[in-house]
Amino acid sequence: GYITSAYGSYSGCRQYLENIESARKIVGSEAPTVQRLPLFYNHPNFIEANVKNIRIQLNNVPDSGHSKVHLAFTAHSIPVSMCQSSPYVDQLQQTCKTVAEKVGIQSWKLVFQSRSGPHQIPWLEPDICDHLEEISKQGTTNVIVSPIGFVSDHMEVMYDLDVEAKKKSEELGLTIFKAGPLNTTY
Repeated sequence: GYITSAYGSYSGCRQYLENIESARKIVGSEAPTVQRLPLFYNHPNFIEANVKNIRIQLNNVPDSGHSKVHLAFTAHSIPVSMCQSSPYVDQLQQTCKTVAEKVGIQSWKLVFQSRSGPHQIPWLEPDICDHLEEISKQGTTNVIVSPIGFVSDHMEVMYDLDVEAKKKSEELGLTIFKAGPLNTTY
């Protein structure tokens, strides 16, 4: 089974496996066995596809010296309590660091999007729009946003980045470039 999260967490991996096992029990002895493919956060093709998509956007940045652009990697926010029992953030940080080094951008940060759930429950932060405010105050004018936590452009990614983050960037005077997720890169 191909689980579309490259990173280990309950909601991005184990929950799917539990759901598959529950469905198998309902079907009974005729149910096929499903084996999960390994997590791929550090697979060379996954890394290179993300590098390729960021380089495409880097070529669009005016006067694109690598020192003049900030790279914001986004991933789905999850409850902090869920994060404490998974390798999610560590794997994301490892992937971001590797990709940023290969692209040659030193100014980068892992940020989050798509927070849901009750506000009294702490979720991973900062949110992409909050991060845009922070880097704007530091004098950044160009930012490449890479949705490294997602393998495809779907409504959630597109709304959070193409609508909300774009609007926030315009309000702040930032020029935002979105490196696409993998989609069909490989």
